[in-house]
Amino acid sequence: MLNCNEVAERLYSYLDRELSPEEMAAVQRHLDACPPCRRWFVFEENMLRYVGECARRVRAPDELTERIRELRQS
Repeated sequence: MLNCNEVAERLYSYLDRELSPEEMAAVQRHLDACPPCRRWFVFEENMLRYVGECARRVRAPDELTERIRELRQS
């Protein structure tokens, strides 16, 4: 079974579903058995979700978007 440090090293890969099925299962087993790690992972997952939602709500000004398009074409 993975220890807390090994699970912590895999935090973002786990949340992004970038681990192998075996690694995902190993991390999940640890989280099921370790309340402190589970709380930390839930906090990080919620924070990432919140940041993503905020980022989708913010829209670049039209002038900036147009300037970027112009720069890409030159």
